[in-house]
Amino acid sequence: SLTGAETTHLIVEPCWTQAVLWDPVSLTCQGSGTAGAATWYKDGQRWVEEGPNHFIVFESGTYRCEKPGSGLSSSVRVLNGECGMGIGLVLQVSAWALVEGDTVTLCCRAMQDMSGSRVRFYQDGKDLGSPLRGTELSLSPLQLNHSGRYHCEAMMSFGLSQSAPVTVTSPSPAGSGSPSPPAFPSQSSSRCGY
Repeated sequence: SLTGAETTHLIVEPCWTQAVLWDPVSLTCQGSGTAGAATWYKDGQRWVEEGPNHFIVFESGTYRCEKPGSGLSSSVRVLNGECGMGIGLVLQVSAWALVEGDTVTLCCRAMQDMSGSRVRFYQDGKDLGSPLRGTELSLSPLQLNHSGRYHCEAMMSFGLSQSAPVTVTSPSPAGSGSPSPPAFPSQSSSRCGY
């Protein structure tokens, strides 16, 4: 059934909040109830009954899984990375559950090579600037002032492209301190997969 307490977890690798089919995307269904096969749902419809607990995704869509005795997982959306002219820009965030003090990486990616592209990041419409090289922005340590809607822009071969916004919600502050602005990491510490 599609009701019940959520004790089933859908694990996505790589662990970006927006999984894109440019990477091999795998889904694993873990439940705290009885052992058994998983039932998978895609785009709100029952997709695979009594299927494997782990598989590689080859189609975009919204996925959920259910384990016997532990209920239905939350949903995970897998994008195909295409929009407009077939070349989309996607802003990915490196973590699902954010804890104060974490380092969170925002990665601006496209299906085409971005090595010569100038990327700019925005928080709630405010221009945060551009990394000297690369396509990522680091929020470290994660603080309340980092909450907001982020997007990135890049000049691509066909013109200016903009990602859909991604919301970052920072946890409530545990203590006081001076806010730390977003930072652009050195190229050697890149997590973006380039």
